[in-house]
Amino acid sequence: MNKQALETIAQAMVADGKGILAADESTGTIKKRFDSINVTSTEDNRRDYREMLFRTDEAMREHISGVILFDETLRQKAADGTPLVQVIADTGALPGIKVDAGAKPMAGHDGEMVTEGLDGLRDRLSEYHALGAKFAKWRAVINIAEGLPSAACLTANTHALARYAALCQEAEIVPIVEPEVIMDGAHSVERCYEVTSAALTSLYAQLGEQGVHLEGTVLKPNMVVSGTENSVQAGIEQVAEMTLDCFKNCVPHAVPGIVFLSGGQSDQDATAHLDAMNKIGGLPWKLSFSYGRALQAAPLKAWGGKAENIATAQAAFAHRAKMNGLAARGAWSADME
Repeated sequence: MNKQALETIAQAMVADGKGILAADESTGTIKKRFDSINVTSTEDNRRDYREMLFRTDEAMREHISGVILFDETLRQKAADGTPLVQVIADTGALPGIKVDAGAKPMAGHDGEMVTEGLDGLRDRLSEYHALGAKFAKWRAVINIAEGLPSAACLTANTHALARYAALCQEAEIVPIVEPEVIMDGAHSVERCYEVTSAALTSLYAQLGEQGVHLEGTVLKPNMVVSGTENSVQAGIEQVAEMTLDCFKNCVPHAVPGIVFLSGGQSDQDATAHLDAMNKIGGLPWKLSFSYGRALQAAPLKAWGGKAENIATAQAAFAHRAKMNGLAARGAWSADME
């Protein structure tokens, strides 16, 4: 393990005012996104859409530190023959790769999931490193319901995250560890706080047991929010305060940065929550974003699969990237929208 190299990459991933574009939708997920705009999900269309984002020069250079890719995209070439990894690197952003094989139903645990993909991961990481990947991502899915999550679910998922992280660091790839507590459900914001605390506590215990170098990792968590079906929705300030309180109790200071997932929040809520946390300030880690839908929903709709809409779509992406870049500095306000 080259600790210095890992730390350098991790620090670049959480550079001031920059965050990560999650463009790692699986083939099935991107098909759903394309279905929503009546575009057929072909390899060329997927390539054209992502290339459009990566060539939004101002956004990429000023507000995006890295891009999480799907296996297909990591290997693809732009329309002009340039590898997409090179298109990303030319903007100063780092190419990354999603390496998990998805969350599957957990045997013996109704309503719970466990993420697969450890088998053969060492060899895949070696190949991904050779293809230019500087960091990787593995997502665990933790549902809240009556009696859920179980201790078994938390242990299985955080143990897998820790083994994945150790393998990444062996390959000189920085692991993003993502224990996502799902916001779907009728639970309260207080219940989300409890479960997020339990997940993070388990995660850092497991990372410690596996000898993972925390300074060479990045955390990608959910925010502490009310369940989508709860009639009482926590406000922007409450979400910011409870999220930071939770993390101060659970996340070691050695972690260089926290890049939040949007988890189904609206574009503007995801930005407002991040901004409110950074306005509180005085934190041991950088706080930024690793958004998928909250960066892509607007440009996807503007694009609509038509070449003549590229400039409009790129402008929409540039705007969202800028808003989140400002929020990562605690410098956003709603009137900027």
